[in-house]
Amino acid sequence: MSANAPRRKFWGWGYEGHGLDPADEKKLARSLSARFAVSLGEPTPPPRTEDLRLRPPRIEPPASLAPLCSTDPVDRAGHTYGKSFRDVVRGYARDFSNPPDLVAHPRDERDVVALLDWCDQHDVIAIPYGGGSSVVGGTTLPADDWRPAMSIDLGRLDRVVEIDRSSRAARIQAGVLGPALEDQLRPHGLTLRHFPQSFELSTLGGWIATRAGGHFATLYTHIDDFVESLRVVTPRGQLETRRLPGSGAGPSPDRMFLGSEGILGIITEAWMRLQNRPTFRASASVRFSDFRAGAECVRALSQSGLSPSNCRLLDAGEAMTSGAGSGKESILVLGFESADHDPAPRMSRALEICRDHRGEVPLDAGATRREGDPSASRPTAVGAWRSAFLSAPYLRDSLVAIGMISETFESATTWDRFPALHAGVTEAVTRALRRVCGDGSITCRFTHVYPDGPAPYYTVLAPGRRGAVLEQWAEIKQAAAEALLEYGGTITHHHAVGRDHRPWYDRQRPEPFARALVAAKCELDPNAVLNPGVLIDPRRSA
Repeated sequence: MSANAPRRKFWGWGYEGHGLDPADEKKLARSLSARFAVSLGEPTPPPRTEDLRLRPPRIEPPASLAPLCSTDPVDRAGHTYGKSFRDVVRGYARDFSNPPDLVAHPRDERDVVALLDWCDQHDVIAIPYGGGSSVVGGTTLPADDWRPAMSIDLGRLDRVVEIDRSSRAARIQAGVLGPALEDQLRPHGLTLRHFPQSFELSTLGGWIATRAGGHFATLYTHIDDFVESLRVVTPRGQLETRRLPGSGAGPSPDRMFLGSEGILGIITEAWMRLQNRPTFRASASVRFSDFRAGAECVRALSQSGLSPSNCRLLDAGEAMTSGAGSGKESILVLGFESADHDPAPRMSRALEICRDHRGEVPLDAGATRREGDPSASRPTAVGAWRSAFLSAPYLRDSLVAIGMISETFESATTWDRFPALHAGVTEAVTRALRRVCGDGSITCRFTHVYPDGPAPYYTVLAPGRRGAVLEQWAEIKQAAAEALLEYGGTITHHHAVGRDHRPWYDRQRPEPFARALVAAKCELDPNAVLNPGVLIDPRRSA
């Protein structure tokens, strides 16, 4: 990193100097104090480098690996946590009591092999680290395993190595961040077109390991849809899956590592299916009198075969918060794109469906814009939503600073179960907010939709009690998670399991599958050095 490059925060999301400044944080505190009739007080200043008090490293790498390893306090602090609400609270509290002893920065796959072999031989926990954007404790050290630990940061494995233009695919190193990946594909007229909210600071390997959800609201919703083959380093050797467009040869080895969250091996490379860069785009925002009417419209859209690239329904509160609505109506953010043809006919039919469901469609909605069209920069409700979506992680840090509880959780369920799930989750969380915070709000949007059901994404905002916000957060989290399972949803649609969702994941998955997963880990990682405690409790070899 050059001397002039911005430095990543070691306590929260993004880069130092980005996000709200102290004056804006005070203004935010005043606004939320009035909204919830509380006194939030002065924002907590972020920690400084000189505030760090880390325990000394408990291990020392051999001379052959020393050039790859760092014991710098900022490096270690920055790899202690992910980016969940709880992580940021502990960062602001200057609590870095369980940092990795070493942070390794391998330059290539051979370095990854050497580092993992050393960890395996010396009983050192190895935590694979991509962008560190986990919001479920996926990169945090286990609290009950006091072996020394190394965080293996793949940030130097950041290249598009090879492009197969005829197959529209590329071989890509796992440590590349989203923006750098797109920059390397752009000259070839290609794109992965996978834009999670963490896009700025998350990596290809992290997306694969957590089965991340991306840009497309329908059709290609998860990173799974783009994986062609993988290279993985395990304590028992390296493996590479065969590159094929499809195969019926037994269970897919790729799928074994998709969503494995670093417990079976470290993903170093992947062949990924790409898209031609879109040159035609059409977008519209449609108003609905209530969320239920909007949901019925989205169900019809998801089952129409039109496959919109964007089909995100915001309830009234979510729309107001993002600046896309007034707070009196739900907003559907609808979009189509193509590199080959004008999507106007599909948009026209989609808007017809919206009108059939009593949606209020603006007269100029859905006009197609070509790449470079100056009118594309005109302010719209869609643009307001997109801007709020990308800046939300920075805002969350400021909410922590002023003492607010800000949490998100997401799920997926079938259309027939959604009304009961939405009502049950909203009621359970509202009760919890009143009980533990006195007040608070819960809003909902659809991030992805399928012909058989939506993926609702909930946002919670409530005033916290200084010194007790983590206890309050835990009660709210418990209420939300219990309701999701009770009403037939999944504990996570795209945020992964990590450590935070383990209690509910244990109940959701079939027990025979859990035993099979433990057996796979025992074979690939018999000493249980890879991310122990995530997904399963592994058995260690004698």
